[in-house]
This record gives sequence, C-alpha cells and structure tokens, in this order.
Amino acid sequence: MNTHAQLSFKSINHEMQQLDQNLKKMITAEHPILYSAAEQLFNAGGKRIRPAILLMIAKLITNKDEISDEQKRLAEITEIIHTASLVHDDIIDDCETRRGIETIHNMFNNRIAVLAGDFLFAQSSWYLANLNNSDVVKVISKVITDFAEGEIQQGTKSFDYQISIENYIEKSFYKTASLIANSCKGITMLGTDQTTIQNDFYLYGKHLGLAFQIMDDILDMTSSQEKLGKPAGLDLKNGNLTAPLIFALAEQPKIIKLINQEFENPEDIKKTISMIKQTSGIQKAKDLATEHIQLAVHIINQKYSKKNTKEILLTSYYILNRIN
Repeated sequence: MNTHAQLSFKSINHEMQQLDQNLKKMITAEHPILYSAAEQLFNAGGKRIRPAILLMIAKLITNKDEISDEQKRLAEITEIIHTASLVHDDIIDDCETRRGIETIHNMFNNRIAVLAGDFLFAQSSWYLANLNNSDVVKVISKVITDFAEGEIQQGTKSFDYQISIENYIEKSFYKTASLIANSCKGITMLGTDQTTIQNDFYLYGKHLGLAFQIMDDILDMTSSQEKLGKPAGLDLKNGNLTAPLIFALAEQPKIIKLINQEFENPEDIKKTISMIKQTSGIQKAKDLATEHIQLAVHIINQKYSKKNTKEILLTSYYILNRIN
C-alpha cells in the first residue's frame, strides 16, 4: 500500500456533497450573530475526514453498498460535534486563526464563541436524540464527557515536563480519539447488531484518532502558520507538552529549564523547537503515529479484505502524510 496517499472520496462523493448542504441547514439559528458565528465555522471548510471515514465504514459493513439516512445523519452529527469542540479549544488556547480564517472568539468575543460552541453541541444532541436509538445516543454522548476530561487533564499537566507518554496518549484519546472511536462504533450500530463488528471499528477509530492527534502535534512544530491555518508552536506556548517534546527531553534536558520558565522570552518557542529538531523526538513521535495507523489498518486487512477497502485504507495512510 502506498503510504503517500491523497484523499479520495469517489465512492461517497454524492454523500459528501449532500453532507455539506445538510450541515448548513442543521446549524440554522434565529439570532443573526449566533447564526453568523456558526456559518463562519462551516464556511472555513476542512477536509471532512471524520464523516468521510464514517460513510466509508457504513458501506463497508453492508452487502447492499448502501448508506442509511440514519448513518448519514450520524456522520453529520459527528462533524458538528467536532466543530463545536474546535470553538471551545480556540478559546482555551487563545488561537487567533483556524483553517486560515479568524476564529469566532477573535471575530466576536469569548462570550459569543462559548455560546456558538454550546449551540452546536445542543444542535448535535437534538439531532442525535432524533435518531431514536438509545444505544447510539449513549455511545456518542460519552464523547462530550471525554472532551471535558481531556481538557482538564491537559490543564492540570500544563508546563509539566514530567508528563509521560502514557499520560499524553490518555489525554489524546479523550480530546481526539474518543470522537472517532465512538462515532465509528455508532455508525456500525446503525448498520448491524454484531458486537464484534462494532468493537472492531471502535478500535479502528481509536487508533486512527490517536495517530491523527500525534501527527497534529508534530505539525505544530514542523509546519508553518500558512500551511497549518493557525499559529505554529501554539502547543508549547500554552504549556501543552506533546509527543515530540516528551521524546526529545531524554536527549535535550536543557529544554526543561525553558519549560519551567514557561517560555517567557519571545524567542523561547523557536529555540525549543530548534532543539527538539536536533533530537530524534519528532521521528519517534512519527513512529508512534505509524504504529497506531498500522494497528487500525490491520483490523481492516484482517477481517474486511474481501470488501472494497482501497479508499478507507488510503484515507488512513493519508493521516501520516498530511501537510496541514
């Protein structure tokens, strides 16, 4: 399999176009400012990797090559939940841009941004309830609890150079992988009652989500603001110590002094990133992401290889090679 993959959604192209149209209808709000804030988020675009993966899974587990209306709706709900979490993340991280455009709290204010995020969570909950499937509601509702747990863990470990890789992975699960894992499980619950299949795709989503977060943390140190669509080095600035730095500390203990000083000087972030790049920290983090992708892909190859899995495998590998 070529790991230098490009995104390809040919098999679900129609469903993805429909998803974009439906998302705009689903965020309708009576108050113009609230609507404007929500619309701003979805107009910013994004690759929609999460709903695309869900739609691919929906096709993968059926013999009819069809996706039900309920499964399409869950893919839409997942994207709304993800977008709502970004609004709150941007406030906590004081991020000025997202996907190359001004963030909601920067365009309006923190209060409007909090309300916009809450509104999106509320909308997702309403549509989730209308699926009329209490088991799926339970699975997806857990995600929002996990978001809060992840933020608390990140906050309590701020500027803590003793954070372990295990702590980092746990926090990354709550903040990122939980949504993908539970959504993958939910989409299968709407298509089959076989718990083995549901658990397979939960694990697939978990490993995919962890790889995605690790790569995101690598890009925060190796990419530019233009490519990221948000300021580079933001994790360090906010005291969020990630895999590349954790691995680098064993080779560059001098970084600890800069962490303890909370990168107080303007050049400390650049200096720290430069020191990390002189170690094997970034490569070790990439190896960790690769390990999680391989675990995810193994599930597909081992049990679902008789199906048309090319697109979902390419999308999985894309996560390792995305540039933003």
